[in-house]
Amino acid sequence: DDNRWLDKPSNVTKIISGLIIIGVLLFLADAAYHKHIHFKAERVFGFYALVGFFAFIGIVLSGKALCKILMRSEDYYDD
Repeated sequence: DDNRWLDKPSNVTKIISGLIIIGVLLFLADAAYHKHIHFKAERVFGFYALVGFFAFIGIVLSGKALCKILMRSEDYYDD
């Protein structure tokens, strides 16, 4: 038996649920402290979380586009 704990879908669901809960709590924690803002946009609730989220999406989408440019076929080095 080579049964690993991440092979069970229920454990993967628990990890994803935990990450979502932590993310939501960190997003809500933005209301718990005083911010010293430099730009007006920083007044938006959850500004840094939103910037980070959209930056992550941008990186993933540019990675997909870059993959289409740089990817070679599976038999690229074969004769």
